[in-house]
Amino acid sequence: MADAGDSKSLGRKAVRVRLPPRALPVRWASLIIKVKVKPNAKKNEVKRIEENFFEVRTTVVPEKGKANKKTIELLSKYLNIPKSRIKLIKGETSREKIFDIDGE
Repeated sequence: MADAGDSKSLGRKAVRVRLPPRALPVRWASLIIKVKVKPNAKKNEVKRIEENFFEVRTTVVPEKGKANKKTIELLSKYLNIPKSRIKLIKGETSREKIFDIDGE
């Protein structure tokens, strides 16, 4: 059976429709994502591992919230949303973080 939003039925054949890796739902109230941050990396990079799980590599050192700020900046660019809509909920001093992304 086809899931709502995953495929469209065209007669007897089902065509799978996949969102691009950077696409977020068009309208949502809030989205919770988990992020594994790797500071002191060779380059800045964001990888989407699963639907709501990302890996962020940043060249910034994890001191005084610098890596957290850079992580928010990188997620903002990757997801194409303003930085003001990304809030760190949990994991301020941990490499595993939880962010709330405000949808509206």
